[in-house]
Amino acid sequence: MALAVPTSLDEAIDAVAGAPEAQLLAGGTDFCVEVSFGLRRPTGVVSLRRVDDLRGWSADSSTITIGASTTYTSMIDELGGLLPALASAARSVGSPQIRNMGTVGGNVATASPAGDTMPVLLGLDARVGLAGSTGRRSVALRDLVTGPKRTSMLPGEIIVDVTTTRPPGPQHFLKVGTRNAMVISIASAAVGIDPEAAAVSCALGSVGPVPLRASQAEAFAAAEIDWAAMTASDSALARFGSLAASEASPIDDHRSSAAYRRAAVAVIAERGLRRCLRDAR
Repeated sequence: MALAVPTSLDEAIDAVAGAPEAQLLAGGTDFCVEVSFGLRRPTGVVSLRRVDDLRGWSADSSTITIGASTTYTSMIDELGGLLPALASAARSVGSPQIRNMGTVGGNVATASPAGDTMPVLLGLDARVGLAGSTGRRSVALRDLVTGPKRTSMLPGEIIVDVTTTRPPGPQHFLKVGTRNAMVISIASAAVGIDPEAAAVSCALGSVGPVPLRASQAEAFAAAEIDWAAMTASDSALARFGSLAASEASPIDDHRSSAAYRRAAVAVIAERGLRRCLRDAR
């Protein structure tokens, strides 16, 4: 198996162009498991670990751009003040060893419905920066992920960064799993509010083929909240959770039933909105 270890983005693009069947490798937390179990037999690997162009993050008055090689640990340690929900999602991922290796670019590229960063990024209208031999482009996350472990990335493209809006108000990430740690989510939700715009965001994970926005629940909650007092009635909050659950499209699998996933979404969506309103008061 051929191995390329580029040290710049241009070198990485050239390496992929020269070996289009090669596997891009960042943290390898999913890929290496699949290789170990014989599910993948790559003919080549292009390691991105030494590409400095994919590291670090930057922020301005309206957006935050995160390099694709930013690890979960870095999201927790460096971005907790700017993106607390993303840090919370990163904190829920695996073990310390996995958090030290896994990257935001890898989580996006894997396009798993259970990817923990995905609801947070979707709730912040994230865009994904891509680079390839034909140039660079930016794609909305909602358009990039097309199905379970499927994306609209073109052959030879590399994820360079992920850009989000700055959270306009409190945002919370909640996750349900079979235990409290080192678990793939059964259902997850990122709920946020924008007090100035009187708007609500609710993005769900693990309850459909792709991460999704619960748009009907968002619109309902925005109309029901008393934005001056930052409160909503218990019945409105419960209805918000029910609407979010109704917009999910979960399946039965070895980790959970579809019915349980819907019930979980109703609970965590309502709980997330309650916490956002509490934080805004």
